Amino acid sequence: MQRSAFRFIASASLLAIALYALSCSSEAAPETTEPKLTASSINPNGDSELALLMRAMYDDAAQMKNAIENGEQPVSQLDHEKILTASATEPEKAASDTYKVHAQSYLQTLKALEKADIAEAEVLFKDMVDSCMGCHTALCPGPKMKIKHLY
Repeated sequence: MQRSAFRFIASASLLAIALYALSCSSEAAPETTEPKLTASSINPNGDSELALLMRAMYDDAAQMKNAIENGEQPVSQLDHEKILTASATEPEKAASDTYKVHAQSYLQTLKALEKADIAEAEVLFKDMVDSCMGCHTALCPGPKMKIKHLY
């Protein structure tokens, strides 16, 4: 019985890896002027890839905050680099130099946070949240109240 369960898990794992590998493509997706929207319970009209990614980034940041509060090294569980390529609800904002500068600043702060020792982590985490707030102040103020919960 244990062998068949192990074989099932091994087969399922190999299938998942194969599907993941096939889903990765070196071809660039064609540019569209309309944002790609995905239905969600929060927004019945759909959310863009960037909106969904930023919600996941918030959850990831909350987990990092908990780690810091527990004296542990914060580790991101998400590919934050996608903020540079995810389709946005308002593509012109994500294509702006302002957005790109804020996104790069955020990514640099996140990398520093992940490499920091515990003593520096708290300050760098605040810097990371400040980076979120700066971008949302400049381009999309709606989520600022939620972001404040990360402080």
